[in-house]
Amino acid sequence: MTQEIKITKVAQSQAAGVDFHNIVMGTRFSDHMFICDYENGAWHNPRIEPLALIPTHPAAMALHYGQAIFEGMKATLGQDGTPLLFRPEENAKRLNHSADRMGMPAFPEDLFVEALKQFVALEKEWIPTQEGSALYLRPFMYADEAFIGMRAATSYKFIIMASPAGPFFSRKIKLYAEKKYVRAVNGGTGEAKAAGNYAAAIRPTEYAKAQGYDQVLWLDAHDFNYIQEVGTMNIFFKVDGKFITPSLSGSILNGITRMSVIDLLRHKGYEVTERPITMDEIKAAHADGLLEEAFGTGTAVGIAMVEAIGNNDFTLTLPEANPVSHMVNDTLNAMKVQQEADPFGWIVPAQ
Repeated sequence: MTQEIKITKVAQSQAAGVDFHNIVMGTRFSDHMFICDYENGAWHNPRIEPLALIPTHPAAMALHYGQAIFEGMKATLGQDGTPLLFRPEENAKRLNHSADRMGMPAFPEDLFVEALKQFVALEKEWIPTQEGSALYLRPFMYADEAFIGMRAATSYKFIIMASPAGPFFSRKIKLYAEKKYVRAVNGGTGEAKAAGNYAAAIRPTEYAKAQGYDQVLWLDAHDFNYIQEVGTMNIFFKVDGKFITPSLSGSILNGITRMSVIDLLRHKGYEVTERPITMDEIKAAHADGLLEEAFGTGTAVGIAMVEAIGNNDFTLTLPEANPVSHMVNDTLNAMKVQQEADPFGWIVPAQ
């Protein structure tokens, strides 16, 4: 049975003062946050309260040993003004997969979904209505026990906060095929949405941007040949009319958008194969004129179409037309605001 969520509302919402036509994700936050505490082996006191600073002891274990994970989601508005969520149960499952890998307690999946529903319903005024915009939701968990020592913490906080967001990429992106740094290895934490994964990616990403690229195309740690992910996204290639995407090998995040795109493409009649993909294979397909489209998928970015892939040694320029990429992007966006039917049951009202 889901625990009752106590709600304390702000006296007056700040949403009226936000220019939703000019939004930079992660710079403005909604009025409230959801919090739940883990102590004595159980989760206690689920509540929604006004957004505020969180008192943190300098010895909080997340700051020293990195027990911190998060999820990324978006809320949209339906045609009748109902706030909507996209496959929240999958985020609940993935959060707990990450928690298990990082030695953290599972969060009740029914409470995860119910908390999101009540939180988003309360923050409805913060959901942008502009095309491609949404209320970005950030559920996260971290170890807040004050202790210096290498072991799993005994107390944690689970929090949900939100930030209105416009379209992430308004143009095609260029990918830098990284051959020095790596994102993850099999047996590591690559399949977990762990905060440390992203910290390790910052320096290589800044270098790629300095070279005129937008994101890093991560390769395997042994041969720097097998393709893994793109920045904070999964990656798809259309080769000779068929789609391929790297299989989940233990070093690749199981993206919610990734799994949805696979289902959508197959529903539309396309062949999609999940398997290991090498950079050599993509170069050969490009040389033969068979590399037709490439795009990244992720919650924040949606569908990010790829213009070019390269580094200091080579450059692959992709065709200008991206018909299937556009179809996938437009279909998912339309489904999320109920402009198009949802044959999969992915859309969940937050009421």
